[in-house]
Amino acid sequence: MPVNDVTSYPYYEGNPVVVHMMVTLPIMYLFKPYQVEALKTDQKMATKYHVRSISLPSRSHPTTLRIEDELKRLKTSEPSALSATESISAGLSGLGDLYQCMDELLNMSSTQQVLSMYQHEKCIDELLDGYVKLLDICGIARDYMFQIKEHVHALQSALRRRKGDSSIENSISQYTHLRKEMKKKAKKLIMELKQMDNDNNNNNKLETSSLLDRDHHFFSVIRVLRQVSVMSSSLFQSLFTYLSAPVPSRWSLVAKWMHKGTISCEEKQDIVNNELESVDAAICRRIFDVQITHKRLMALESSIEGVENCLECVFRHIIKARASLLNIISQ
Repeated sequence: MPVNDVTSYPYYEGNPVVVHMMVTLPIMYLFKPYQVEALKTDQKMATKYHVRSISLPSRSHPTTLRIEDELKRLKTSEPSALSATESISAGLSGLGDLYQCMDELLNMSSTQQVLSMYQHEKCIDELLDGYVKLLDICGIARDYMFQIKEHVHALQSALRRRKGDSSIENSISQYTHLRKEMKKKAKKLIMELKQMDNDNNNNNKLETSSLLDRDHHFFSVIRVLRQVSVMSSSLFQSLFTYLSAPVPSRWSLVAKWMHKGTISCEEKQDIVNNELESVDAAICRRIFDVQITHKRLMALESSIEGVENCLECVFRHIIKARASLLNIISQ
C-alpha cells in the first residue's frame, strides 16, 4: 500500500480532516497513535449524534457595523462648550440616527428571516418589553418638557403684565413647586433605568454563548438591538439627571450667585451651561431684574423646545422599531 495513498490508509475511514491536512506527506508523520485513536473516536461520535458544524462569517453586515460605529461615536463624544440641553438634544438626535439604521437592519430580508426563525426565543420578548418601558419613559420625559414650557410661559406672562408682586410671586411659587416634584420623580426614573440596564447586562451574559452557537447573524442582530436600547436608557438618564438638579432656596441662590455683588468666572459658565439653574438664579434674587429674567426664560424655553422635539422623534422611532419587530415575528 503506498504511504501517500490517504484513502487506502486503515485509519482513514472517510475522515475529511485527514484529506484536508495530508496529500503528499506520509501518514505516519501526521498523527501519533493516540491522536489517530482520538480522530476515530471523534468521527464515530459525530456520526452517532449528528453534530452540526457552525460556520461564522468573518465580517459583520455593513448595516450592523454602521450601528456599532454610531454607538461608538455617541459613547466617546467629548464634552464641549454646549449648554446642558444642547448636549442632551445632540445625544437624542444621534439616538434618532441610530434607530434609523436599526430600521434599515430590521427591513433586511436576511434579518427578518432569522428573527422569524427564532421568534419564540426569550430575548425577543425581552426586547419587546424593553421597548414598552422605553416608550413609557420617553413619554414621561416629553410631558416634563411640556410642563416646563407651560410654566415658563406663565412666568413670562406674569412679568409682562406686571400686575403686582403677588402675581409674579405666585407664578414663581408654581414653577419652583414643579421643579421640586420633577426632581423627585426624575430620581426614581433614573433608578428604574439603571435596573433595566442591569437586567439587560445579566441576560446578555447568560445568553451570549447560546445565541452565538445557534446563529451568528441572529446573535449580531440581537446584540445591536440591545445596545441601542442601552444607549436609549443612558441618554434618558442624562436628561433626568439634568431635571433632578437641586432646586435651592431663594437665599441660598442669592448667596451663591450674588455674594458681595460678584460672580466668579466658573459660576458664570455654570449659568450659561445650565438653563434651569440660570432661571432659578434669576427668579430668586432679592432684587428682581425683569430684563435678565425675561432673557433667561426665553433661553430656557428655546432649549426645552429643542429637547421636546428630539424626544418626539425618538418616541416615534421606538414605536416603529417595536412594530417592525412584532410584524416580523408574527409572519
